Amino acid sequence: MSVADFHDYQQGGETYEGFLAMPKSTPKGVVLVAHAWGGQSDFERDKAKWLASLGYAGFAADVYGKGKRGETNEECEALMTPLASNRPELQSRLAHALSVAKEASGVSKAAAIGFCFGGLSVLDMARTNMGVEGVVSFHGLFGAPGNTADTITPKVLALHGWDDPMATPDDVMAFSKEMSAAKADWQLHAYGATMHAFTNPAANNPDFGTVYNAEADRRSFAAAADFLNEVLG
Repeated sequence: MSVADFHDYQQGGETYEGFLAMPKSTPKGVVLVAHAWGGQSDFERDKAKWLASLGYAGFAADVYGKGKRGETNEECEALMTPLASNRPELQSRLAHALSVAKEASGVSKAAAIGFCFGGLSVLDMARTNMGVEGVVSFHGLFGAPGNTADTITPKVLALHGWDDPMATPDDVMAFSKEMSAAKADWQLHAYGATMHAFTNPAANNPDFGTVYNAEADRRSFAAAADFLNEVLG
């Protein structure tokens, strides 16, 4: 049986609430889970447990601070915007969370997955060569941070809903050019008739552009599992 529990950590005088899920055997690697705009929730913790079921240590990170979570769209936006507009600070928090994940799991070989805002977060981890073998972005935002490395070392997998209003075809094209210019080993899987937040069963707001899609959910996690097996074993 895997073991999972909260794992608080400190940075800059702030307490952050991580969540570590360990497999029953020696982990093949540690995978950081970057949360959506509402902050770490049962959704991300369940993904950490899923990773443990695959033989990895799963570490759900926290870039907002313990107890700082959003419920309404307005609350979530208020939490996300300061970091989305200050990417070096976001990257600093992610780098520290990654170091905590490695130390807590006892594993140095790492990857990262993220959802929505967390998708942008893990893409930034790849863009800045942050000590991971690869990253998987689920319905992530694509906006470049302005400090993308000349050469991106981690492998990149972006899992994208083609009808996502928060990541338009123009955004996809800009992202593809950015990845190619940085000589990244990158893939983009686009799912037709699929909107934002397609892996979240609670997403049901077509006017806002967030709708769960069971087929895209299944396909994206199959692709992610295959990718993690490639980069971590």
